[in-house]
Amino acid sequence: MSPHASDIHGHDHDHSHSHAPDVTRGNQRRVLAAMCLTAGFMVAEVIGGILSGSLALIADAGHMATDAAALFLAYIAFRLATRPADANQSYGYHRAETLAAFVNALSMIALVGWILFEAVQRFFEPVQILGGLMLWIAAGGLLVNVLAFWLLHSGEKENLNMQGAAVHVLGDLLGSVAAIAAAIIILYTGWTPIDPLLSIFVALLILRSAISLARQSGHILMEGTPKGLDMEEIKSDLLNSIAGIEDVHHLHAWSLTATRDVMTLHARIAEGVNADAALSAIKERLSHKFQIEHATVQIETEACSH
Repeated sequence: MSPHASDIHGHDHDHSHSHAPDVTRGNQRRVLAAMCLTAGFMVAEVIGGILSGSLALIADAGHMATDAAALFLAYIAFRLATRPADANQSYGYHRAETLAAFVNALSMIALVGWILFEAVQRFFEPVQILGGLMLWIAAGGLLVNVLAFWLLHSGEKENLNMQGAAVHVLGDLLGSVAAIAAAIIILYTGWTPIDPLLSIFVALLILRSAISLARQSGHILMEGTPKGLDMEEIKSDLLNSIAGIEDVHHLHAWSLTATRDVMTLHARIAEGVNADAALSAIKERLSHKFQIEHATVQIETEACSH
């Protein structure tokens, strides 16, 4: 092998045969089922809101409509992620999942803003709330959301797309709990301000999860260094653990998804050191010590021209 840029694997098994396709298909089915549950109950909530004249139920139906759209986006992202790499997307379409997670996080932050705005408005302009119907619809919504959240939570825990979908459903679940509590209080006391107060509390809980998700997915989209990887540590480890390596430089690491890290680096070897042996040793060290399964390594015998 000529001492030039070399794929650390030497072939493409990293992209084609792993358990990832089966995991993706399982996630895809879970998201589709959760979407159908959410969209189905949304229709029931709209009908209930119109028949009762309850603005609270109609507003919550709008929330569920947003969630159904977010779940559909997550489903499309999983479908795209199963497509093989091509001339336009040499790494494949795995980033579609991270992009969907980022969009979902931003939409949740926007939704929180809307909830807070509506809550403040209701303090100044109270609306009539039919506590009995609100209680029954909220109870039905809780059952639907618990089932949908269970479907999503039983999928791949580290997948940001699944996390993004779950955050949306969690928001609905918490909203249903708050609506049940508010309905009970309204039925027994008639104190309607409890509705916007609990809405604010739930909105702040959702906001925390949404911001965390936006940071994680945004970091990946900006090709930030994967969490837990220290470039200086990797450089020092390779120099100290592999004989014949004189220098390691131009280290770059990023993530395709939250569970798929990629790295490139240059390694200068001493005179007489076998380039194939050095490449193989670097491969083994990155894989077993740092769990980096795909890297492109440039082996050099002289000072780097860059």
